[in-house]
Amino acid sequence: MTLPAWLTAIKFNADGLIPAIAQDHASGRILMMAWMNAEALQLTAQTKTAVYFSRSRAKLWHKGESSGHTQTVHDIRLDCDADVIVLSVTQAGGIACHTGRESCFYQRLDLSGQTPQWQTVDKVLKDPADIYQSDKTASATDHNHDTAALNADNASNAAENHNTQTDNTSILQQLDKVLAERKQADADSSYVASLYAKGLNKILEKVGEESTESIIAAKDFAHCDENTDKAQYDEARHELIYEVADVWFHTLVGLAWFDIESDAVLNELGRRFGLSGIDEKAAR
Repeated sequence: MTLPAWLTAIKFNADGLIPAIAQDHASGRILMMAWMNAEALQLTAQTKTAVYFSRSRAKLWHKGESSGHTQTVHDIRLDCDADVIVLSVTQAGGIACHTGRESCFYQRLDLSGQTPQWQTVDKVLKDPADIYQSDKTASATDHNHDTAALNADNASNAAENHNTQTDNTSILQQLDKVLAERKQADADSSYVASLYAKGLNKILEKVGEESTESIIAAKDFAHCDENTDKAQYDEARHELIYEVADVWFHTLVGLAWFDIESDAVLNELGRRFGLSGIDEKAAR
């Protein structure tokens, strides 16, 4: 396909992609960064709505097609090296980030102390579980932030299993069942299936990534004291719980890769119950 003249002026990288930065049309705030190929950029120009390219799934994705948080494009600019695009957009719903925040850039480097530390400075405007409602949603949403899809997988399966699971079935057992089922699913059908398709290294990478984010969240929460307002305290607490849940979930995916169910870990914890740390170490 012959590209129009305006597209040939762009320096796409070796993968045929260019980074695209979405900036709020009214405030000027940077909302997110994603990738575009020539087709995505051409569609964006034609429809005046943001269309990006998913590297993980190698396909186009229309911003907001699952969340409803579409981006109306007012202006498209190219930098001096012709290798970065800036979009001036109106963000539907005021939420661009998969975490339910206005912007993906919600962590600020605090340089006031001896050691720089990342701090979460933006509030969650809407719970991601309320934004992403189904596996179809999960597979459609991607700008290198996979946690949104994780929430969609969980939200849909919670609703799906609510009436079929007995009261005695734990959340972990339900997750074991879902994770086992996803092994046979198409990679485009859910977030978990896409992780399996990418292999063990990708799963372990996610465990490490989410662990780091939980450490950052814990550090942020540790800064809260009696002088912290309640809203900020609650937000920091929620963020820590949210990130630890991500760690647990991806660890379970890692176990499921080896066909190990969560009960094996619970049984091991049960075996240790009542033993002191020293006694437990000695018994290994």
